[in-house]
Amino acid sequence: QVQLVESGGGLVQAGGSLRLSCVASERSFTLYAMAWFRQSPGKEREFVAAIARTLGGTYYSDSVKGRFSISRDNAKLSVYLQMNSLKPDDTAVYYCAAARQGIPPGVDGYDYWGQGTQVTVSS
Repeated sequence: QVQLVESGGGLVQAGGSLRLSCVASERSFTLYAMAWFRQSPGKEREFVAAIARTLGGTYYSDSVKGRFSISRDNAKLSVYLQMNSLKPDDTAVYYCAAARQGIPPGVDGYDYWGQGTQVTVSS
């Protein structure tokens, strides 16, 4: 059982930046592709970004491409999401997720989830 704990959310003005962190409880973290999803009230949870287990291949949704950057540090059992040029539409609860098989584009296929961290972008 891998536990994931997110941090780094908060309130920021439009155009600002935030860096989210997610720490895993197990060294098996290195066996998982990692992703960030987000969910705002009344909407389904949506894919934001993902990073492969090794070699660091990254994937982004069109809505964040060029503004957000995902990275991981396997030695620290951590994955990060650097968010720049934030917009009010980025307001959501952001979740960290781990997938043992492949890099699923949707919520199905992810084995473990964090509890989420709130990001609020004011206009």
